[in-house]
Amino acid sequence: MKKLIYIFASLILTITMQAQDRPQPVPGPSPAIKINKPVTFTLKNGLKVLVVENHKLPRVSYNLTIDNLPYSELDKKGVSDITGSLIGSGTKTLSKDAFNEEVDFMGANINFWSSGAYASGLSKYSKRILDMMADGALNTVFTEEEFQKEKAKLIEGLKADEKSVPSVAQRLQSALTYGKTHPKGEFTTEATVNNITLNDVIENFNTQFVPENAYLVITGDVKTKDVKKWVTKAFEKWAAKPAPKVAYTEPTDVAKTEINFIDMPNAAQTELALINLADLKMTDPDYFAVIVANQILGGDFNSYLNMNLREKNAWTYGARTAISGSKYLSDFAATTQVRNTVTDSAIVESLKEIKRIKDELVSEETLKNVKAGYVGKFVMQVEKPQTIANYALKIKTQNLPEDFYENYLKNINAVTAEDVKRVANKYFKDGNLRIVVVSKALDVLPALEKLNIPIKYFDKYGNATDKPKLSKPVPAGVTAKTVLENYIKAIGGMDAINKVQTTYSIGSTKIPQAPAPLSFTSKSDEKKGKSMVELAMGGMSLMKQVVTADKGYMMQQGQRMELEGEKLAEAKEGMGSFAEVKMLAKNLSLKNIENMDGVDAYALVDGKTTHYYAVESGLKIAEVEEQEMQGQKMSLPTYYKDYREVKGVKYPFNIVKNVGIELDIKLTEVKVNEGVTDADFQ
Repeated sequence: MKKLIYIFASLILTITMQAQDRPQPVPGPSPAIKINKPVTFTLKNGLKVLVVENHKLPRVSYNLTIDNLPYSELDKKGVSDITGSLIGSGTKTLSKDAFNEEVDFMGANINFWSSGAYASGLSKYSKRILDMMADGALNTVFTEEEFQKEKAKLIEGLKADEKSVPSVAQRLQSALTYGKTHPKGEFTTEATVNNITLNDVIENFNTQFVPENAYLVITGDVKTKDVKKWVTKAFEKWAAKPAPKVAYTEPTDVAKTEINFIDMPNAAQTELALINLADLKMTDPDYFAVIVANQILGGDFNSYLNMNLREKNAWTYGARTAISGSKYLSDFAATTQVRNTVTDSAIVESLKEIKRIKDELVSEETLKNVKAGYVGKFVMQVEKPQTIANYALKIKTQNLPEDFYENYLKNINAVTAEDVKRVANKYFKDGNLRIVVVSKALDVLPALEKLNIPIKYFDKYGNATDKPKLSKPVPAGVTAKTVLENYIKAIGGMDAINKVQTTYSIGSTKIPQAPAPLSFTSKSDEKKGKSMVELAMGGMSLMKQVVTADKGYMMQQGQRMELEGEKLAEAKEGMGSFAEVKMLAKNLSLKNIENMDGVDAYALVDGKTTHYYAVESGLKIAEVEEQEMQGQKMSLPTYYKDYREVKGVKYPFNIVKNVGIELDIKLTEVKVNEGVTDADFQ
């Protein structure tokens, strides 16, 4: 079973790992920028319409944006998410199925969310696509049945996120920076979703989905005179109504740089963020200098931070900084993911690079290259009609000068090294940083405590808490051997294991980038030392590995690779369902008792892998393997859950594997002593 998971992880890494941004070629002199202005008009109800004609392709797109003030949902956080998922799910004139069938027939795309909608398709269907988008946005029939479905889906997603270290880190970075009652700091929980009723959704829609701050951007192969008639008819019944006025207390930075630590014992690596608040608007004189400074510090592959943490020290796949102009209070953040054992070093080096850009003038060569990168990207983007439309929308919503984008490159090129240093000292506050660390306390806290930076402790919901206990001593008489023997007893005992001749497992999981669920089949002959694992999508084999007593091979994307030497030995080591039987013969180290995934467990070390066995049940609940991938050292955890008995032996039917994303693998069936033949291992 173990080898099945690592092969599966290898495939997922192949699918999900994206290439890092590489340096852009240096373009020639900045060209003169001429941006076509959209035709604009406003309906009586307040809807602002911007039309950008482009007849190169027979396509059209509609983007409806409602630019209301941010607002807090408090104990009903999630109501806007459910509102957005329900908009368009059946209207007064079309059922949900009929609506979707017509969209599919046109080959169109229509989506809705709580503050807008988007539609696109062939221009021959321009009017109908617009009518359907308007119908879905304005005439949704909110039903209790659809509400309960969307509520259940949201709760299911939240449950999956509770043990996802990146998900917890993302919400806490905002919650701790802004406060849990601020619109940017509050987060959705199962409890807040359970507080929401259908009436709350309807009230949210009626209050927020109003035309006062609404903009409709139309781009493509249409004529403005026609569009004006269509829009007027489609949206004239949208009743004029003022957007709600809201008020809240703005947060402040910490008085002195501090570490906010959140213990997640299942963390395979540290989620690290260094954050301070930033009041930067696109209309500010500092704006262009700040975005150039950010690019130098951590905005692209060649930035100070990435070259240090990734290229020099090989601690991470990438390190980034971000800051952007906003009408509202925003923030500067430096973020990365590093292996637990170098968390303290990554903090030290990140602070060093922030101090560097504040103390030293950037080299002219670096400044020149960053400016050239902006020129290249800007010129490529400005050719697209959608970009012109988006620029026009930003001019309206951000209160920018009409010539903002025509002067964009001129303003970028005007930034000097002195400007970079000046704004870095103003916006990158190394003395007032909130350093949010989400990681495994046992691995990182002892080193963090030596940094002489104050540490405050929080739980995964942002509540202040006590310092976590790192580990417990192993009771007298407990050894690696007794732990393994207790595990074997817990899953059924040696007699039951010896009766297992073959195992046949079937399972599936979903991954974000795949168009369909992935399925796998695992077959093993426990006595003859043979195993087969195959991964497939929709009946098409993606990867297959076969290992026997003396040979093995892997098939991937139609290519066969023989397994030899160390690779064959590793494959054989992981064969079979009962690795602990082999481990009994080894001289293994029992470290201590750790909290793993919320359960006290014995930590037993076998080479590069640490196995965790629950103190109470004796069952194996996790293992963490140290691996090197693409030059980076990583800790890859696997969690074993939902043990079920099959012919006297307990097998985990739920396996959760972290490979940068969390894979929730569910076995649908495990067969013992049936369904396996020698032909399976050919």
